[in-house]
Amino acid sequence: MANPWRSEVALEIDGTSYPAKLTLGALVELETLLKFSSLQDFVQDFEEQKFSAKDVAAVLFVAAKAGGWQGDFEALLSAKIPGGPMAATQKAVALLVAAFSLPGDGEV
Repeated sequence: MANPWRSEVALEIDGTSYPAKLTLGALVELETLLKFSSLQDFVQDFEEQKFSAKDVAAVLFVAAKAGGWQGDFEALLSAKIPGGPMAATQKAVALLVAAFSLPGDGEV
């Protein structure tokens, strides 16, 4: 079960739920994976709905790994996430909100 006080978001991948979270290490991995220069600009792009499917997948990938998922990026791309692309996008947004706010602030 995900703990919002630990900035966790429940993420189901192929029928198993993980307490996904954007730790500092996950954020560094996200920067490396997507090669963006500013975390603030990346988050702002999500706020302004200027993001790609790769951005969504990358957020889910690093957060799932931080929550104990053992797959690689390619495995995530072919994994079943309930609700499909729309739900995956909502989870990515929820992870960004959870990482940069206190529980209960700006809930998605």
